[in-house]
Amino acid sequence: MTTRTRKPRVLTLKDAFETEFARREMERRAREEAERRQQEADLEGAQALHAAVTADGDFLAGRNLSADVRRYTVSVDHANYRIAAYFEGGKASVTLSDKRGGAPGSGTPRKQETVESVEDALKVMAQFLADEAR
Repeated sequence: MTTRTRKPRVLTLKDAFETEFARREMERRAREEAERRQQEADLEGAQALHAAVTADGDFLAGRNLSADVRRYTVSVDHANYRIAAYFEGGKASVTLSDKRGGAPGSGTPRKQETVESVEDALKVMAQFLADEAR
């Protein structure tokens, strides 16, 4: 009985390069896909928050407020202040800015809080609005 022994294949620089290149390409694609999914989730969060903020147009109009959404940012504007929520990385950064005494269109940040959900962002925006309403 004869047994054939296979000689192990000798790894060449080309083989090692192609293996490493393919590994890096797979990692890059996985990172890009994860980033794309996160951006979609952030965009969905901003759209959901905007829908909640604008659900009662009479409330906004009665307080001289306007709401806007731009990609990942939802803002509620008044002549004297702006409340904005920016979604990134699965979290929202909610900021209250004072428009009085600053350059037109900009505001001086006064309060900032980072939250984990659309519901929490809405709650913090309501708190900031209540602070300004008094």
